[in-house]
Formats: sequence, C-alpha cells, structure tokens
Amino acid sequence: MSALEEQILAVEEEIRNTAYNKATQLHIGRLKAKLAVLRLERETRAKGKGGGVGYSIRKSGNATVGLVGYPSTGKSTLLNRLTAANSEAAAYDFTTVSIIPGMLRWGGASIQILDMPGLIPGASKGRGRGREVLSVVRSTDLVLFLIDPEHPNLRALTAEIEGAGVRINQRPPRIVLQRSDRGGLTVSSTVRLTHLAGGGAAQIAREFGFHNGSIVFREDATADQLIDVLAGNRVYVLAIMVVNKADLMSQQERKQLAASLVPYEAIFISARAGTGLDTLVDRIGTTLKFIRIYVKPPGLPPDREEPVILRQGESVTELLRKLPGDLSRTFKAAQIWGKSARFPGQTVGRDHILSDEDIVTVLVVRGGARAAS
Repeated sequence: MSALEEQILAVEEEIRNTAYNKATQLHIGRLKAKLAVLRLERETRAKGKGGGVGYSIRKSGNATVGLVGYPSTGKSTLLNRLTAANSEAAAYDFTTVSIIPGMLRWGGASIQILDMPGLIPGASKGRGRGREVLSVVRSTDLVLFLIDPEHPNLRALTAEIEGAGVRINQRPPRIVLQRSDRGGLTVSSTVRLTHLAGGGAAQIAREFGFHNGSIVFREDATADQLIDVLAGNRVYVLAIMVVNKADLMSQQERKQLAASLVPYEAIFISARAGTGLDTLVDRIGTTLKFIRIYVKPPGLPPDREEPVILRQGESVTELLRKLPGDLSRTFKAAQIWGKSARFPGQTVGRDHILSDEDIVTVLVVRGGARAAS
C-alpha cells in the first residue's frame, strides 16, 4: 500500500471515529477537506499512469441516460426492451463487458440509453473497471439506478457514484470563488451561515491551498458543498430509481422496499415481462424536462412535424445552436408565440427563456427577415 493510500485510510478512519456535534463540526469539515485533497491527488496519479483502456462513447440524441446497477440486475434486458439495441443478457454476473448504446424516442426527443457493466464495491477506487464506468456516468444527463430483490442496497451504489464526484439530484452550490496572488482570504455571505460560522470556511479553503482571494456565499452552504466547489471537478446529474423483477415480489415486499428507498419515488418494473415500462419511459422523459420548439418561416405555418428539442430553462441562444446555418452570427431578433411570450409575436433577444411548444421565427441581419429551417 502506498503512503498516499495510508493517509487516505487514516483520515477516513478519523472521520468515522469522530462523533459529530457542534464542538467537532469545524474539525470534521477540515478532515473532509483534507480527504478530498488526497483523493484528488490519487486521481491525478492514476491518470498519469494511464489507468488502462477506457470506454469511448459517442454521445448522440437530445440526452444520455446511463443504466447503473449491480451485475445481473437486468440492465441489458431493460435496454433491449426500451431500444433497438441488442445487449447480451444472461443469468450470470458480468455479461456486459463494454458500453452498449441504444436509442429511445419520447415526445419527439431522442434519448440515448447506455447499458454499462455492473458496479461492485470499490468501483470508485478502480475495482472491476469501476473508474472507466464512472467516467461515463459523469457524462450522462440522467442516471437510472436499477436494483432488484436480490440486490436492493441502493446506498452502496450511490456511495460509489458520489465517490466519483457525481452529485445526484442536486444543483451546484451558490458559492463564488475569486482567487488572487496576494491580500489574504476574505469570506462574506449574503445569508446567515449556520454550518460554516466561526472561520470554518477559511479553514477548509486553506486545506486546498486557497490562501488569497475571496469566497462569497449566496446560500447557507455546508462544509461538503464548499469542498465540492473548491475541488472543482464535481458534476450534477439527475437520477431516478427503478426496481426490476418486481413480478417476483409480493405487495408487502414492494411496500417495504419502496419505504427503504425514500426520498426516491421508485418505479417497479419487470423488464423480462415488459410490465411497468410505459411508466418508466414517461418518468425518463419528464425528468429530463424536454421542451418542443416549433420553427415558423415568415408567412408560413410552423413546422409541427419536426420540433427542435431543448431542455427546460434553455433560451433562444440554445435554439440557434440547434438550427442549421450561421445563425449565431447573423441573428437579429426572434419573434415568439406561446407560453413564454407576453403577447403573440413578441420580439425578444438571445437570452429569452423558451417554454414548451413555443413558436419561433428567427430574424437575421443579412438577407432580411427569415426563419431558420
């Protein structure tokens, strides 16, 4: 065992053995920061050594969903049910040894589904090609956790995901860092801090070598959230929970398992029997929050056959990127009909946030007013 691994194990053990209370809150925060720095160093060394052959996946469609679960929970069978892919399925562990993509259609959107090798304990530390699998998870838009009656331990799965710097169903903390070469470190906030009062934020920052600059809190963040921002390599991914092989469970067993999975609202399915899949597909689509935008050429009706698929909260800027031509350069304005418009035909700029089923005409500077098609 390397000296670095020994340090990591020692800090992990100290965290486990330290009772959490108000008196130890700052100390545990510093330990977590130290642990995060050591893990970052381990990741850097692993990358420097090459880390073996990774998985190369070409993303396609409007969003990517990763199937994450233990070996033999039915990920390959589910992929084959949902898409036209042909991922080998068998009643023994580790059938899938590569990433198998498939495509699902929902409400006009194309959703790429990835069947990945099953995760095992220690995956985030490299066991069972765990690092390669988790690197693919980091690039997805949605994680679909798949468990079954024989593999119900969700917490172990999420722990491996979190260990790879993935934050599930969270948003990035509202913390602003500004580094400088001199002048010391200042910490300020626009809200009252209850988790990081008494110099805790500065102590954590110094563990990361952040000695000069400013930290501004725009929410009452925790030590873990500040560490995530300082680490700078966290990704924030949506997730849903699915229980496969539900046809083998009694109603009482389903009820007990559902209660253990709170706060997730689990979906019970049988991939082999094909039950519960419509509910699952709808959940995937609604969780990804797609919106349909209909492009309208001047003087013509909108194209309702081929909507442009965006995500909730996206603007005219994102629409321009999806349309052919050099519209970002020639864009003048857009006219909007629909929920996001204050009145029909409202003229808006690039930053206007669009809503589902908006109708948009794009006006360009050169060549007069026209709609992109």
